Amino acid sequence: MSITDKSLYELLPAIYRIRDVAQGESLKALFEVISREAAIVESDIEQLYENWFIETCDEWVVPYIGDLLGVRGLHAINSVPDFSLRSYVANTLRYRRRKGTAPILEQLAMDTTGWRARVVEFFELLGTTQQMNHIRLRNQVSADIRAMNKLELIDTAFDTLAHTADIRNIKRENGWYNISNIGLFLWRLQSYRIHKSTARKVNPGPKEGFTFSPLGNDIHLFNRAQTEKEITHIAEEHNIPGKLRRLPMYNELENLRQGLADGHSEEELSGQLIYFGLKPVLQVILDGTEIPSKEILICNLRYWKKPPDFIAYQKQDGVHTNMPIAVAVDPEYGRLSFPAGTAPEKVQVYYNYGFSADVGVGPYDRQESVDQWYNPEERTVAWQIGVTKDPDIIAEAQQPELLVETIQDAVEKWNTHINEDPGTFGVICILDNDTYEEDLTNLSKIEIPTGSKLAIVAADWPQIDVPGFPGLKERITGQFIPTELRPHILGNISVKGTAPNNDLNPGELVLEGLLIEGKGTILVGNLGKLLLANSTLVPSKGGLTVNSKNDQLTISFENCISGKLAINAPITELQINNSLVDAGNGDAILANNTSVSIKMSTIIGQTDVYILEAENSIFTECVK
Repeated sequence: MSITDKSLYELLPAIYRIRDVAQGESLKALFEVISREAAIVESDIEQLYENWFIETCDEWVVPYIGDLLGVRGLHAINSVPDFSLRSYVANTLRYRRRKGTAPILEQLAMDTTGWRARVVEFFELLGTTQQMNHIRLRNQVSADIRAMNKLELIDTAFDTLAHTADIRNIKRENGWYNISNIGLFLWRLQSYRIHKSTARKVNPGPKEGFTFSPLGNDIHLFNRAQTEKEITHIAEEHNIPGKLRRLPMYNELENLRQGLADGHSEEELSGQLIYFGLKPVLQVILDGTEIPSKEILICNLRYWKKPPDFIAYQKQDGVHTNMPIAVAVDPEYGRLSFPAGTAPEKVQVYYNYGFSADVGVGPYDRQESVDQWYNPEERTVAWQIGVTKDPDIIAEAQQPELLVETIQDAVEKWNTHINEDPGTFGVICILDNDTYEEDLTNLSKIEIPTGSKLAIVAADWPQIDVPGFPGLKERITGQFIPTELRPHILGNISVKGTAPNNDLNPGELVLEGLLIEGKGTILVGNLGKLLLANSTLVPSKGGLTVNSKNDQLTISFENCISGKLAINAPITELQINNSLVDAGNGDAILANNTSVSIKMSTIIGQTDVYILEAENSIFTECVK
């Protein structure tokens, strides 16, 4: 029971309380003081119990509990103001409460590095004479050469075959399989999800096919990592963002089709699917219609073979039934092929690709980058338009006048608008992952007049509800979400600053989140700034060129991948931050008349500049 002045005072006999009232309640005042101090003591006693637990203890108790657990930070954090170690200590306590060394090592590695991990206790893979009272049936010394799935995984994190003991040091390339050894495998490459991208048609003729990559090159598809439900669970192949293998995917779909032939329902079989369950690792859309997983054939398309129209399966009663095949997919080459007689007009795909970090174009969240060049408090967006080929987005639009189907149309509308309203801050949002095959050159070039700023951004422009009007939605100028999109521009881009040569406020252009398979060119004029952020100028397609005078121009590459940068006319400065410039064996950066600043970047090729300031960067060739 809580101690209060009223509760203590009422414990006195009534005769004393009556006398106290007659004498001015001095006794009651005394009990108020006693109650206040007793309440403090009572609160301290209650908090002593709470201080036993990291979730409820006072902040001053956190380092004491941490000291009891031996908690040590990986980095010094004393310089961070108002930083609490509560969550860090609580996480360490969670580790200590768990049973099993392997699961905790796996979780600790993932929490520390941010990479998916798997722990392997190598003693379980030793080929030994087994104890008859403790037989390990899955640890057979002789490998089954018909078990191709196991053979593919030899000497990987998912190897299940028995090995002879190796007494070499585990720190070296070999020496894994010994009694005391534990292996910790980490997946440094991250898996990025691409939604409804346009597949690239290649090899016109009898061997015609498509690639998952919009660039038309082969890429190894990656797994869509599935979350582990328990911390005690050791990661399996479908739990990590690794490369996809043909065999397990082929077996899964073959078992699906066989189960359907035997009379089982898709709902019944869906629970057995790993790669093609509720969240399939890949999907194919043919001319606007999604191909169901049961009609996908996983195979080797190294030589671009056409798949059959159907495959016959024998039912339990011995009768054969034909199951249709709509597309063949090779996850190891990133290729698609359709049966003879199928002539697709448009193929779209969902898939995952692997890359080491959020550098260059990608579907990762770019809001932090956008915040660097767009601050509504400093300058608001006065003009905005969306670009999309997605029929669903177009059909649901309640303001169709705000959408166009080509970037060229959007640029022409921008060029018309700035002639009427110069000095505008405008945004062109590309709302899908489609391929836009168009040249933004000559009459369709991007024009940036005095004081104007244009941003071409890969971002969603959502429709939001209009307050007070149920069912009515609108798109608000200045609002967009820069994530999950990676549109592909197949063509060259030319930009011209139309400000007078002596104008001190030339315009700016921002390219954010774009995959550009073409050459970028700055035309003669007066452009103030060109910013490329989280974008890729495909290295083999030309990079960026400045052939004409733009005295006030500053070019910035932030978190980008690009080909050759040829600055053949003097500009104010070239800035390259956290980026990759790849020109192979030729000139990567040619800027004889320009000051160049390079930070945290890699330059593959020769560098020839007027003034160079470099920091924490790698140059693979000569710098002069």
